[in-house]
Amino acid sequence: LMTQNIVDDLTDTKSNRNQECIGQGLANTLTGFIGGMAGCAMIGQSMINVKSGGRGRLSSLTAGVVLLTLVVGLGDLVRIIPMPALVAIMIMVSIGTFSWSSIRNLAVHPRSSSIVMLATVATVVYTHNLAIGVVIGVLLSGIFFAGKIAQLFRVRSEISPDGRVRTYHVEGQLFFGSVEDFMNALDFKEAPEKVVIDVSRAHIWDISAVHALDMAILKFRRDGADVEVVGMNEATETLVDKLAIHDKPGAIDKLMAH
Repeated sequence: LMTQNIVDDLTDTKSNRNQECIGQGLANTLTGFIGGMAGCAMIGQSMINVKSGGRGRLSSLTAGVVLLTLVVGLGDLVRIIPMPALVAIMIMVSIGTFSWSSIRNLAVHPRSSSIVMLATVATVVYTHNLAIGVVIGVLLSGIFFAGKIAQLFRVRSEISPDGRVRTYHVEGQLFFGSVEDFMNALDFKEAPEKVVIDVSRAHIWDISAVHALDMAILKFRRDGADVEVVGMNEATETLVDKLAIHDKPGAIDKLMAH
C-alpha cells in the first residue's frame, strides 16, 4: 500500500486499495501451496517503472516476465554480472527514488514530523528491515498525536448564583493522555450541594478516562455532593455503562483497591 500511494501521487491517479489487498493476498496464499515465497510490490522497481513511462498493466507484466526470464532461463548469464555493477545500479536507483527536497523541508515541517521521518530512516538503515522502520514511525506518530490532542483538552467551571450547583464543562478528548488535566481541573475541596459534569463537547475514549470519571464522581459523593453526568454521546455512554463502577454497590472500596 505504501508503494501504491507513491505511484498514485506520481501519476495523479487513484487506485483500488481493496482490490490490491485481495489480489495480493490470494496470490501470496496460492504461492505458498507450490513452495513459493510471498511478496509484494517494491518501491524501487515501481519507481523505475513509472519514471520510465510505464502506466498500464502491460508495464507490470513486462517487468515480471523479464525478471522471470532472467532468473529461470538466463540464470547462468546473470550470474556472470559483477556484483559492483549491481551495486552501482542500486545506488542510481536510490538516487532516483530519494526525495531530496525532504532534507530541505526538515527545517520547515513540524518538529514531530521531522523526528518521525528521521527515526524511521535510521531504523531502516540500522535494521535493514522496512517493516520495523514503519512500526517505529507509526508508534512515534501515535505518541505525538496523543500529546497534541491532550493539549486541546480543557475544563471550564461555573457556579450557580445561589452557590449550590457547580458545573464543569469538559471539552476535548478524554483519554489516558488527558485524565490528569481532567482531575486537576476539579475542585474536590469545595462543598456544593450538587456537581454537574457536562461532557456534551467531549468524548471518552478508554478505560483510563472511565476510571478518572469514576474517581471524580465518587470523591464528590464522598463529600456529600449529588453528582450528575450529562451530555454523553452514544459511544461514550456505551463505554461508561460497560466499564464504570460509580453506580455499583461498594464502588468506593473497589475503586480505592486499584
